[in-house]
Amino acid sequence: MALTLTFAFTVTTTASTGGADAPTAAILLALAAILAAAKLGGDLATRAGQPAVLGELLAGVLLGNLGLVGVSWAESFKTNVTLDTLAQLGVIILLFEVGLESTVRDMLKVGLTSLLVAVLGVVTPFALGWGVGALLLPERSAYVHAFLGATLTATSVGITARVLRDLGKGQSPEARVILGAAVIDDVLGLVILAVVGGVIQAANTGADLSYGDAGMIVGKAALFLFGAVALGLVISPRLFGLASRLRGRGVLLATALVFCFGLSYLAAAIGLAAIVGAYAAGLILEDVHYRDFSERGEHGLEELLQPIGVFLVPVFFVLMGMRVDLSAFGRADVLGFAALLTLAAVIGKQACALGALGGKLDRLSVGLGMIPRGEVGLIFANIGLGLTVRGEPLVDAAIYSAVVIMVVVTTMATPPALRWSLARGDRRPPQRPG
Repeated sequence: MALTLTFAFTVTTTASTGGADAPTAAILLALAAILAAAKLGGDLATRAGQPAVLGELLAGVLLGNLGLVGVSWAESFKTNVTLDTLAQLGVIILLFEVGLESTVRDMLKVGLTSLLVAVLGVVTPFALGWGVGALLLPERSAYVHAFLGATLTATSVGITARVLRDLGKGQSPEARVILGAAVIDDVLGLVILAVVGGVIQAANTGADLSYGDAGMIVGKAALFLFGAVALGLVISPRLFGLASRLRGRGVLLATALVFCFGLSYLAAAIGLAAIVGAYAAGLILEDVHYRDFSERGEHGLEELLQPIGVFLVPVFFVLMGMRVDLSAFGRADVLGFAALLTLAAVIGKQACALGALGGKLDRLSVGLGMIPRGEVGLIFANIGLGLTVRGEPLVDAAIYSAVVIMVVVTTMATPPALRWSLARGDRRPPQRPG
């Protein structure tokens, strides 16, 4: 039946498009299905008080598992090269937008408290994730264990920021600590990802990576981030100043994308993930850099980027959901692994609350605010799907499904838990973090 449907669809598409345009028509149908599923899932999630990204992910899970009920027409979406390329562009845009929400000055202002929270919030989950992998997957290599640790390090700035904003707590001492630490978490997480990815790629070629080589990867990632930021702060105002002399529509957006894609390419060229460059580009750009565009009445950069993100970012999240194998959820070992990984994710971020200096700070709220992995955890998991060690995939369907469960649970649990915790501490007198 499935074969007949597939054949009929292929013949109909080819006939209606003249044959040569059949691949394009197939992509158009796939995008229509993906975007429709993303928006329906996002709406349902929002109505349930959850982030829209969670609905997009779960919509992808349902779409990708229609084969379990005999409907297989969407199976080809998972491995389609064009859709995967669009999804990767969506990740670049997403990290660019996340970077734009913060500035270098914001990072310099967060203080010692946020730095301590961030460091503890990276080191502890990494160690716990590695430990869970070593405990439950002893037959797998240390590279798998290290990668699992890396997936637990970052925090979703967007999800926590949304909850804090909805509660009117965006300017509270706890919020400043959480958001500052989450930004640093992302930077440290990207560095860890670069190191783990470099070690795995070296192992895949049969090379032994010494501590010195690993140190070189850390240095390269740090040098790129700090070098790109320092150089970008000098070049960016001049670049946008020159661009402001150009006439025509879309100059600001095009210039920003050139800047983003250029840094993403440089990151990839030196062996880092392209998302590192996209994030750095967002951190560098500030409103003052493109003030000339604003003064002549053009829309802000974040507003201009929004339609592109609305198109590309859901493609990434739906595809990530489609690659989850629901049949794996029927296995007790996968569910047990997911449960322990989620527990490590929660405990690891609660440990970071120990760095919340200041007697009046609500440490429980700080720890809860750092829990959601959201889009960053999915990006890490997706990168893992593309890594191999001596020809063998690093992440199989069971591990990937367990990571996605962890992301879903931490994302769903954070909004109600943070609401409860902040309401509990409403009567505490505010105090600025140290």
